[in-house]
Amino acid sequence: MLTLTSLGGASTVTGSKHLLTNGGKRILIDCGLFQGLKNLRELNWTPLPVPPSSIDAVVLTHAHLDHSGYLPRLVRDGFKGRIYASSATRDVAELILKDSGFLNEKDAEYANRKGFSKHKPALPLYGVRDAERAIEMFTTVPFETAFQLPGGATMTFRRAGHILGAASADIEWAGRRIAFSGDLGRYDDPVLPDPAPVADADYIVVESTYGNRTHNPANTTEVLGEVVERTVKRGGTVVIPAFAVGRAQSLLYHLWKLRTAGRLSGVPIYLDSPMAINATDLLHAHSDDHRLTHDECTSICKIATYTRDVESSKAITASVFPKVVISASGMATGGRVLHHLKSFVTDPKHTILFSGYQAAGTRGRAMVQGAREIKIHGQWIPVRAEVDDLSVLSAHADGNELMRWLSGFRREPSRVFIVHGEDEASEALRARIDREIGWNATVPRQDQVFDL
Repeated sequence: MLTLTSLGGASTVTGSKHLLTNGGKRILIDCGLFQGLKNLRELNWTPLPVPPSSIDAVVLTHAHLDHSGYLPRLVRDGFKGRIYASSATRDVAELILKDSGFLNEKDAEYANRKGFSKHKPALPLYGVRDAERAIEMFTTVPFETAFQLPGGATMTFRRAGHILGAASADIEWAGRRIAFSGDLGRYDDPVLPDPAPVADADYIVVESTYGNRTHNPANTTEVLGEVVERTVKRGGTVVIPAFAVGRAQSLLYHLWKLRTAGRLSGVPIYLDSPMAINATDLLHAHSDDHRLTHDECTSICKIATYTRDVESSKAITASVFPKVVISASGMATGGRVLHHLKSFVTDPKHTILFSGYQAAGTRGRAMVQGAREIKIHGQWIPVRAEVDDLSVLSAHADGNELMRWLSGFRREPSRVFIVHGEDEASEALRARIDREIGWNATVPRQDQVFDL
């Protein structure tokens, strides 16, 4: 009997892990970290319901931490199979997982040095060597090509947009065809391709991050330009917490468009994230995965001053001149952006501009919802700067675009499983599917098992 179990990404936007089991064989689609709320983050330390050694393969739709970040721990705990991903996803995952391992080690070291952990000693979830071992287990798979997986399954990747290398996964196994959307990107995005349609499936597993929303149709370049120009006019700096992979590159594109239109000519732009810098370099290496020409990539990559070392980052913070600072992390949960926030968030002439989804329990969500103070490095900091949300730049399909992707299927599936969304978003998409196309749709619970 073929079964589906969501070990993560059920009624939450983090920790995506969807397990297919057929007899004694297991294939895990995505292997993400839980992020945001403490009760979710604690799940990263809870052993999986199945031994990692019993999983025969992992299919990775894309490299964001909420889909890939548990891989080093899976390997550390005994996984011995292969990890199947697109070529660009493999390269992006190498950046993200090594960085995550390094940060895990640094966090444990800091907790031990300061003595605030209840664990003696505090240990990292995994380290850099675990991440390196996970990268060694990758096998790259081309798009639109049927590929054999262990246990007799066949998989085809199709482009999903969203970030460089992102894919939806079409898996045929035991006489059933299951389509996993992964994270779907936007249609008509200037940088990334449209999500490719899937013609046929018995079951569909679809994300619902923005299942209850419709994105603002405003021109992204114009909205960004207006925010920067009004901030600069009052002598302020725009700090943009950005996901190092995907969002940082999209921001550079729109800032480049503004520069080529003769705007922001005297405003310095800084990309203050070593991982984002490396990810931007991958645009050249994977030219088939985006819409940009070689010359456009070159021009976009030159739009900002790159700061790799800590001293250069500190100099940006110390500068009193108006500027744009793009820095990770995108939800302000860690990284260099925290130091910029501490310096700029207390002054009303500055702007903190969020540029992507802010999960529950993050500083980003709190600030977007109007928090008047935030806690950084154990200190409560008043929020007096302008706080904006550039929601028009989202890399996730909205409710209309999710329905557009579903409309590409030529026949009604037996069931649609709605995952990777908070309760309200997932339920809104379920109700919309029922109302508009009459398909059987379900929002799975964590660890709920479905016979296919």
